[in-house]
Amino acid sequence: PLTIAALATLLAAATGLALVMAAGADPATAWQALHEGMLGSPYAIGSSLNSAAVLALIATGFTVAHRAGLVNVGGEGQLCAGGVAAAATGLALPAATPTALGVPLLLTAGFLAGSAWAGIAAWLKVKRGTSEVITTLLLNFIGTGLVAFAVHEEALLRQPVTSSETLPQSAPLPTGAQLPLIGGQESPATAIVVIAAVAALATGIALTRTAIGVRLKAVGRTPAAAARLGLPVGPLQGGGLAFAGGLAGVAGAALVATAPYVLAEHFSSGYGFSGLVVGLLARGSLTAVAAVSLVFGFLTSGGINLQLAAQVPASTVQIVQSLLVLFIAAAMVFTHTTTRRATT
Repeated sequence: PLTIAALATLLAAATGLALVMAAGADPATAWQALHEGMLGSPYAIGSSLNSAAVLALIATGFTVAHRAGLVNVGGEGQLCAGGVAAAATGLALPAATPTALGVPLLLTAGFLAGSAWAGIAAWLKVKRGTSEVITTLLLNFIGTGLVAFAVHEEALLRQPVTSSETLPQSAPLPTGAQLPLIGGQESPATAIVVIAAVAALATGIALTRTAIGVRLKAVGRTPAAAARLGLPVGPLQGGGLAFAGGLAGVAGAALVATAPYVLAEHFSSGYGFSGLVVGLLARGSLTAVAAVSLVFGFLTSGGINLQLAAQVPASTVQIVQSLLVLFIAAAMVFTHTTTRRATT
């Protein structure tokens, strides 16, 4: 409910204010730095929108898997798989590849890699009954390890080591594999913002107005009853999880195809886990996915400037985001418990 969300936001903001004061910073200066990092310039807005788009893709996928009755906590690993595949694809393209061809190839590679990564957990769930929570969680660690391995080995994706290039990362992608800017030269906003919006809209239509959406809902609510009705429970659940992984893979590809256009060891910055939180807070609503993604995206960008301009650790924003989730969850549990006691 809106009241719970508003109260949780106020409590989280108050805690954040206390942390700022504990760090010895002036609250007014900190707020100005946070605001400038979120909305203070075309660059800040564009950066925030890019972050929100990545979160929205992961959360949209989470919503699809959740509709099928599965909990996908593997967004981070799927994002990493998509990033590795996208980097490998982009670096393999000829330098003269046009953007109209290179970018779709890059995003497709990311989708297929993320889908295949989630497909491992889907196969284990359908064929062996293994909890997808456990398998997708463990695959996160393998995914991050895959990125580290790829960017540390020159035989794979690491740029040639020279006197000026020593960082363990890939070489920059060719121009034809870079996401085009949509906000002009002053804004870093890329086409991923439009892609994420279209993906969320199309997914919402598919879930609410198509037969596949009805089937996923039936399978997610009562798998046994759906099976008795002849619905292919296993393929539907596996497909939902694979699709979720595909969208996370697209998010990973987008991060690689955005400035500085390289695959680095920590390129994901925890987006996979943040996207999971967005999906949980949205509670199955893609409208809420868009709203929460925007809030978290702008807070992420604001937190970076908070550290640069006000000397307040950027982790303060992460703490506030975590507290926001905890307060909302606690309020929901309290409300549910109170309602249940009142009806018994």
